[in-house]
Amino acid sequence: RLETMEACRTVCDAIEKQCPVEAWPIASYKELLFLDCNQDGHGTTTGSAQGGYTRALGAESKETSANVELPLDKLTADLEVMTKGYGTKRFIGAVADKYLAKYGESSKIFEDASWTKTKADVVAKAVLDWGRCSGATVYTHWFQPLGANGVRHGGTGQVHNHMFTFGKDGKPKWEFSGAELLKGETDGSSYPNGGLRATHTAGGYTILDPSSPVFIRGDTIHIPTVFISWEGYALDEKTPLLRAEQAMNREGVRLLKNLGFSTEGVQSNIGLEQEFFLVPRDAYARRLDLQMTGRTVLGRSAPRGQEMCDHYFAPLNPHALECIKTIQEEAFMMGIPLRTRHREVAPNQYEMAPYFGSATQQIDQNLMAMTLCEEVSARFGLACLMQEKPFAGINGSGKHNNWSIGTSEGINLLNVNQVTKATGNPAIFPVIMAALIAGVDKHGDLMRASIACPGNDFRLGACEAPPAIMSTYIGGSLTQFLDDFRNGKATEYKPVKKMLQTGVDIVADFEVPAEDRNRTSPFPYGGHRFEFRAVGSTQNVSFVNTVLCALTAEAFKEFSDKIEAGQSPQEVAKVALNEHWKVIYNGDGYDPEWPAKATKQGVCRIDSGVDAINEMANPKNLKLFEDLKILNKKELEARRDVNLVHYVGMIEMEALCMIDMIVQQIIPALKEAQMSVESVQKAVDMVQKGLAAMHLENGLFEKATLARNLRLETMIEARVFVDNAEGECPAHLWPLATYKELLFLDANQDSNGNTV
Repeated sequence: RLETMEACRTVCDAIEKQCPVEAWPIASYKELLFLDCNQDGHGTTTGSAQGGYTRALGAESKETSANVELPLDKLTADLEVMTKGYGTKRFIGAVADKYLAKYGESSKIFEDASWTKTKADVVAKAVLDWGRCSGATVYTHWFQPLGANGVRHGGTGQVHNHMFTFGKDGKPKWEFSGAELLKGETDGSSYPNGGLRATHTAGGYTILDPSSPVFIRGDTIHIPTVFISWEGYALDEKTPLLRAEQAMNREGVRLLKNLGFSTEGVQSNIGLEQEFFLVPRDAYARRLDLQMTGRTVLGRSAPRGQEMCDHYFAPLNPHALECIKTIQEEAFMMGIPLRTRHREVAPNQYEMAPYFGSATQQIDQNLMAMTLCEEVSARFGLACLMQEKPFAGINGSGKHNNWSIGTSEGINLLNVNQVTKATGNPAIFPVIMAALIAGVDKHGDLMRASIACPGNDFRLGACEAPPAIMSTYIGGSLTQFLDDFRNGKATEYKPVKKMLQTGVDIVADFEVPAEDRNRTSPFPYGGHRFEFRAVGSTQNVSFVNTVLCALTAEAFKEFSDKIEAGQSPQEVAKVALNEHWKVIYNGDGYDPEWPAKATKQGVCRIDSGVDAINEMANPKNLKLFEDLKILNKKELEARRDVNLVHYVGMIEMEALCMIDMIVQQIIPALKEAQMSVESVQKAVDMVQKGLAAMHLENGLFEKATLARNLRLETMIEARVFVDNAEGECPAHLWPLATYKELLFLDANQDSNGNTV
């Protein structure tokens, strides 16, 4: 067994790697191990394993509600709640009131997080009642492991437990305690952790996050939690964000008090614009690279792409629309406000966006929305691609992180009119803006590191996403005001909106903002929020917002320290603006001269995502996180290492897919077409050599650097040989789904949604 059979296996495995896929008689590991990408939405195995395994889904989600006209007198505020169940799967407000009332409480209990210490058993009983009445008899602690972007389905960890056992009488005995609601335990060493856990020191604990409501999906109650090691280290994405929010709240309240305004609290609010592709699932099933990595590592561009600018805001493909409507309906039931849907720039590319909300809740909801997109699309014969750059030659996908700071009383501190009206002090707004500008300039490297996901290698600065230069756009009028302010001239910023006319008498004049939109800036100001436009579509944006909260908290703290030492707020802000003015750039971020200018001016520019990740734990950044009690040295270095390992792993998978596709599919097809295979064999040899060199390197940063070179140099060069061969091979012999088959639902589907 351990010698002879293993030797035999080695020989056979080597033959399998060289054998054409369709000729190999045994189900492969890929077919056996990846239900997520090998099955359609009804449990039928697709691709080369088609017909090998089917199952019936336990409960299909209901179809999108039909458009039935109701009498006007039936129109009430609760109509959608009563008829469609909107918001009924989220334990807040009226939903929670109904079940808490039985135990003498109401949803107001959640306004103070101390309920977790005093009334957890009461809430647990109410949640159990709610679950049983809603058909949800399972609960899970729902958390956000590190290293999940683009690989872990849903980006979360969860273990499901039924809330009953059987009594001596054989009947279900329902039990769900406050302790079970608040805490769970798992193996912390089995998740990416950067050395914070090991198999012999594996304890990991999930602890309820009271800032994000409990919700139901299907038969399962989801309890948002943090994930902490036995030693107290943060093993997840969420814990540092909550710590950063706490620091920003503390320093925000302090600064506002020093500016003469009292508030109960300060928090960040975000809105996430999620972009993705929907492609035919049967074509997806014929692409090993898409199934394993979410990106095509090979593929010749179709005769048509996005060059006609004909996709953006075009009518949605009817099959895609039905899919998206179902995603929205399921989201609405969980209280996720996915308000917006539209086509994006590339063919088969779409976007959905919610209403603004607190950062922790919005991130939880975004992760669930991404899960819905992937799972629901399969039911409609589609595959949802979240990867930043699934196709060469057309736009990739991002996730714009619209970010603002608000008080507990609902005042948006980035909205000058709201701030001035609430405080009566027009000097507060420029002080806040000066602090933010200082933070962006000082910690541009951390902002760059926060968006250094593997897929962004292909997006940043590619006329589809801002460049890897961390500047900020604030517009002409605000720039002029702050310039006057730092020179002692300005008193109050009053952005002037203007009225435009269409030249058509019957069309009303309309108002436009004081500033135009700048889509080339990584962090533009939009009148009441900043938009971090360079974030990748696969990303859990917890660390992105951890960085934004941290740099803000530090800037607020430094301002308060100086004000409390006797300096005037205006003088502190003026000095900060003078020192950090260089980070303001209102020009075209795609200007080919801008990178050199930015470097000369000292604006943060890190072209390589690997280099940016490696800078995460430098002394400046460690001081920031330690001083604010957000991350300690071990936690920060662990995140750096996890991200480097994640990067290497993604590129390794892509390279292995490229090799297997060429050897097992493309070379046999070219031989059948009686074409030369010399160039594609050369491509295989190049990639194998680069992969071998990467495997031999021991240092994490050095290994990741080799991986980046393999991906952006060797694999791109190898791809040219294969894509050229695709252009010459007879179409009926080419073994992979082509870009034409993947990207044009409008032309490729029949009336039932089947690819033709």
